[in-house]
Amino acid sequence: MGNTNQIEKKQLRKRERELLPLPVKNDLSRRKFLRILGGGVAVALTYTDVFAFSEGASKIHHPVDETSIAAWIHIDGEGRITVFTGKVEVGQNIRTSLAQVVAEELSVPMDTIEMIMGDTDLTPYDPGTFGSRTTPYMGPQLRIAAASMKEALIAMAAKQWKVDKQFLRAKDSSIINTKTGRSLHYGEITKGQKIVLPLNKNAAITSPNERAIVGTSVPKMNGKSYITGRHKYVSDMVLPDMVYGKVLRPPVYGASLLSVNTQAARLLPGVTVIERDGFIGITAVDPQTAENAMVKIEAQWSKPAHPSKTEIFEYLKSNSTEEGNPEDTETTFRNALSTSFIQVKQDFKVQYIAHVPLEPRAGVAKWEGEHLTVWTGTQRPFGVQEELEDAFKMPKRNVRVIMPDTGSGYGGKHSGEAGVEAARLSKAVGKPVKVIWSREEEFKWAYFRPAGFISVAAGVDGKGMLTSWEFRNYNSGNAGIEIPYEVQHKNIQFHPSKSPFRQGSYRGLAATANVFAIETIMNDIAVQLKRDPLEFRIAHLRDDRLTAVLKAAADKFGWGVFKKDGTNGQGISCGFVKNAYVATCVEVSYNRDTSELSIKRIVAAFECGTIINPKHLESQVMGCILQGLGGALFEEVDFDEGRILNPTLSTYRVPRFADIPPLEIVLLDRKDLPSSGAGETPIVGIAPAVRNAIHDATGKQLYDLPLIPNGLKI
Repeated sequence: MGNTNQIEKKQLRKRERELLPLPVKNDLSRRKFLRILGGGVAVALTYTDVFAFSEGASKIHHPVDETSIAAWIHIDGEGRITVFTGKVEVGQNIRTSLAQVVAEELSVPMDTIEMIMGDTDLTPYDPGTFGSRTTPYMGPQLRIAAASMKEALIAMAAKQWKVDKQFLRAKDSSIINTKTGRSLHYGEITKGQKIVLPLNKNAAITSPNERAIVGTSVPKMNGKSYITGRHKYVSDMVLPDMVYGKVLRPPVYGASLLSVNTQAARLLPGVTVIERDGFIGITAVDPQTAENAMVKIEAQWSKPAHPSKTEIFEYLKSNSTEEGNPEDTETTFRNALSTSFIQVKQDFKVQYIAHVPLEPRAGVAKWEGEHLTVWTGTQRPFGVQEELEDAFKMPKRNVRVIMPDTGSGYGGKHSGEAGVEAARLSKAVGKPVKVIWSREEEFKWAYFRPAGFISVAAGVDGKGMLTSWEFRNYNSGNAGIEIPYEVQHKNIQFHPSKSPFRQGSYRGLAATANVFAIETIMNDIAVQLKRDPLEFRIAHLRDDRLTAVLKAAADKFGWGVFKKDGTNGQGISCGFVKNAYVATCVEVSYNRDTSELSIKRIVAAFECGTIINPKHLESQVMGCILQGLGGALFEEVDFDEGRILNPTLSTYRVPRFADIPPLEIVLLDRKDLPSSGAGETPIVGIAPAVRNAIHDATGKQLYDLPLIPNGLKI
C-alpha cells in the first residue's frame, strides 16, 4: 500500500510504541525500590511483604513505578479499592467496564471500587482514549494488576497465618482458608499500605467460564449522579475568585491579525484585556460581560485565498502526495482489469463533517506559583500536559491535567485548546480562569472529520468473481481501506493531501468513507450480475467472523423473505475495523409523490470477542449507528472562502428523535476470543446499507456522502 495515513499518524504523535500493551516487568531493583518509596518505610524486601508506608496510609499520592501493583490498584484499611488509569470517560462507560474486570479478579462487589481516571498526577501515563483501545489494552492491563494484587494478598495472608498458600482463596473481599474457614478482609491484610510489588504477567486470572461479573449488565457506576445532575463537568466548575475568559478569533481560517483596538473593551467594569504576541484575550466577572467585551474589540485581518466548496475535491486531489505502489504492482493490476469480463469504475466524494459533542470545549486553569493545574474535557490528558509544557516552557512535572469526564468527544477532543487558553489568561491575571467555547466556536475552530475523494476500479471474471481491485483515497485516511473480500490483484493507496481546514480523528476515522465505497461497489457488482448481495459477499469471504455477523444480521432482518411493495427496498453492508465486526441491514421506503425517504428499520449484528457488559455494549452500538445516520444522510460542513457558513445546530443538521427508526441489535458473544473495542466499528455499516437500500427501492445510485443533504429527487 502507498503512504501511511499522515492525518491519523500525526494524531498519535510518535506514540506507536506506547500503544502496545503497557509493560509488565519484574525488575524492582533495590535502588528503584528506595526511589519509589521516597521517605516511606518498607516492611521487608521480600515478595510476600513489599509494602510502602506513607503519611496517612490511606491517602493517595503521586503514582509509583508503573510496573508496580500500587500504580494501578490501592486497597485502603476499610477494604475500599481505588483503581488508577490514564483512560478517560467520554460517555462510553469504560469506568464501569474496567471496574468489572478488576472486581472479577479480586472477587469484590462493584460498589467497593472507585476509579481514578485521566489525572496526570495520580495515574500512569497513557497516550489517550481513542482508537477503540481501552477494552483490548487497558482491560488486560488492569486484569493483570488485579490478579497480581490477589496473588500478593494470598501470599501475605499465608505468611500471617503460617499456612500453605494452596489452601487460600479470594472471595467476597477476603482471603479464605478453605481448610479452617478462617478469613481475613482485604483491609485487614493491607492496612492501607501501598503494595509496591512488581506486576506479575503470569498471575492466574479467572477463566471465561468462571466469570460472574464480566459478561453481565452491571449498572453504570455513579449513574445516579449523572441522571440527577450532581456530576460536575468542566463546564460546571467554579473555583474561588475565578473569572471567565474569551479569546479573539479570526473571521476565516488562516487569517493574520493586522491591527487591533481594545480600548472600548477595557472601559467595561471588571474586564481585563490581555494582549501578548498576537494572542488577544479577555477575562471578566461573568460569561456575559466577557462576551460583551469581546464584541467591542475592533480587529483588522488579512484573509488568504481558500478553495470553495465546489472546488474542494479537485483541490484535495491536486494537492495530494502521489506516491504509489511499485510499477510492477500497478502494471499487473491494469492488465488484470483490462481483461476482466465486467469492469466497474466509480468516484466518491465525502464532505467534511463536525463532531458536534454535547459539551463544547471547556477548560479551567489555576496557577500556584510555578505549578499549573488544568481541568479540561479531553481524550488525551497527558497530551494536553505536553501542550502546556510546550506553551509555557515549563517542566512537565509542574503541570497537572485533570479530566473529570467530558460530554462526549467522538475523536474530536484529542487536543486541549480551551485548557491552554485558560492557562494563558490565568497566568496573565493571577486568578483561576474558565474558558468555555460557544457552540459556534466549536463548529468553527475544532477540527473536522477529513473530506475525501475516493476512486475505485474493479474487475470481475466470467464466473462472477472479483479478479482485480484498485482503491485510491485522497486525504480522508487509510483506516478500513483494505478490502475484506478475496481478490487476486489489488492496488490500494492512500494519498495524504493539504487540507484548507483543521482536520483530525473522528469516530471510525476514515473507515466510514472507505467502507462506504467498498460496500457500494460490491453491491453494484452484485446487482449488475443479478446476484443476491448477501450471497455475493459471502462467496468472496474467507473470514468466518465477518461471515457470521452477515448471516446473523440477515437472519434477524428476514433478508431471504423480504417483500417489496413498490415503494420499499433493502440494503446490506458489512465491515471489519479495529478487530471488531459489524453487518447492517436497512429497509427504506420512498414516496415518489412527496419525494420523501423514510428509513423503516435497521438491524445490526456486532461481534467484538468477549462481551464485558452486554447492555452497555448495546448502547455503544446504538450510539454509533445513530451518529452514523447523520453522516450518511445529511451532515456536512458548508463553507466559502475559509468561512464556516453553518456553525449552529439550527443550520448544521444532526439526527433528531424523529429520524430514528426501529433498531434491533444482535450481539455475538465470543468468549473464546479477547475483547476488542466497540466505540467505532458499528458506525461504518449504516451509510452503505442505507445507500444500497435506496438503490433497491428507487434504482438511483448515490456515490457521495452525505447521500441526501437536500432530500431525494427521482
